[in-house]
Amino acid sequence: MKPSPRLKVVEIDCFEQPFKLRMPFRFGVITVTHGLQAFARVRIRLDDGREGDGFAAEALGAKWFDKNPALSDAENVEQLRKSIEIAAAGYRAAPPLTAFDLFAEHYREQLDAGADVGLLPLVASYGPALLDRAVLDALCRLEGVSFWTAMRANLPGMRPHAIAPDLAGFDFGGFLAGLEPSATIEARHTVGLVDPIVAADQPPGTRVDDGLPETLEEVVATYGNRFFKLKVSGRIDADLERLIRIAGVIDTIREPVQISLDGNEQYEDVESIAALWEAMESEPALQRLCASTLFIEQPIKRQMALAHSVQPLARFRPVIIDESDGELDAFVRARALGYGGVSSKDCKGFYKSIVNLARCRLWNAESEGGGFFMSGEDLTTQAGLAVQQDLALVALLGLTDVERNGHHFIDGFAGRPLAESLAFLEAHPDLYHEEDRRVRLTIEHGRIALGSLECPGFGSAVVPDLSTTERMPKADWPPQR
Repeated sequence: MKPSPRLKVVEIDCFEQPFKLRMPFRFGVITVTHGLQAFARVRIRLDDGREGDGFAAEALGAKWFDKNPALSDAENVEQLRKSIEIAAAGYRAAPPLTAFDLFAEHYREQLDAGADVGLLPLVASYGPALLDRAVLDALCRLEGVSFWTAMRANLPGMRPHAIAPDLAGFDFGGFLAGLEPSATIEARHTVGLVDPIVAADQPPGTRVDDGLPETLEEVVATYGNRFFKLKVSGRIDADLERLIRIAGVIDTIREPVQISLDGNEQYEDVESIAALWEAMESEPALQRLCASTLFIEQPIKRQMALAHSVQPLARFRPVIIDESDGELDAFVRARALGYGGVSSKDCKGFYKSIVNLARCRLWNAESEGGGFFMSGEDLTTQAGLAVQQDLALVALLGLTDVERNGHHFIDGFAGRPLAESLAFLEAHPDLYHEEDRRVRLTIEHGRIALGSLECPGFGSAVVPDLSTTERMPKADWPPQR
């Protein structure tokens, strides 16, 4: 196997695009109606003198990375801009390195610099998560290979490193070569806390009527979903009542269904969420829903999530970390407390996802019936670059399903140039279709086809048209109070 190429980051430019949600989306402590999508363009130079650009996109999500109620949504966005600025400065100043070493050698520096200006590790990791994808996209395009081919050949140069001491001696080359990307994947539909379940939940005059499904009942009829992610609020009585109503729709599906519960840190402690589960099991109307639930995602506030054992809940269903996955060793610490899994999200970094998959493989091999696993989760990834890069990653990880909600809450390319959306449609006809003069994600029988992601670049044959996209302003962080 030839050595992984070294690269020098020559230039980094960042942009952002506003978008509006077609329906409000409530999760945790926030109801989202609009937002911003960040774009990064990174130019790299290889040792042989070749230069090329790579791209990445990700939502600038408020009240997920840092849920401090004292911070406004606008301040949350400024935090993420600051994270990008810190990462960009470090990457520009770096000497020629492999793509992985560019990430690994700056990992601790990035978190320390973030901490110096009050950024939590999850926030500080956002900047490298965005830029690392753009760097690898540029490298893949220069080498004329897809993300899947690049990773299986270890083009980034992943290796044992001090940032993950538990994997000292791990054979990353052999591990990556053995990965088999999925050809299709099940879309796990998110049911937010204010989503209508049936048409009767929508008062007169409140329908969007844009041709897309609005209620859970309509989603099932339109897309054929069989996998669902159900948000719970932290209030047992309200959660029970809503789950019973959701079950009324899910129980009409003839095929087997699979479900995850997402607490979004709304429960104070493990005993409270365990009490919800026991109440669910005692409710006759929730028998199929309970039997179909595979795992429970981050139900406990992150301040307490890694402080106590979750065995009182894990004895019912496996529990995974999501918001608590701030540092690279978070899954290791969570394992010791009884957690069985961890989420993959592009916004947390694709190298982190691959490192955590390596841990799952290693731990499961060490103990029969270990059952450690990863899940694919969404941060409202939008049509185009963002959703395709995330789909390319979860396919590489071999996941059978992934939470997808961007297509439900955001109509198509949401304000991006028409020519760009049509270019994506032409290059990725298995992923998109045209309807009502809009290009939209295709989900048939609950599944998304992934074949066209096998193209030069990180999951996309198309680069975004940034000619009319506003440049990202300098971060106003930390705030002057």
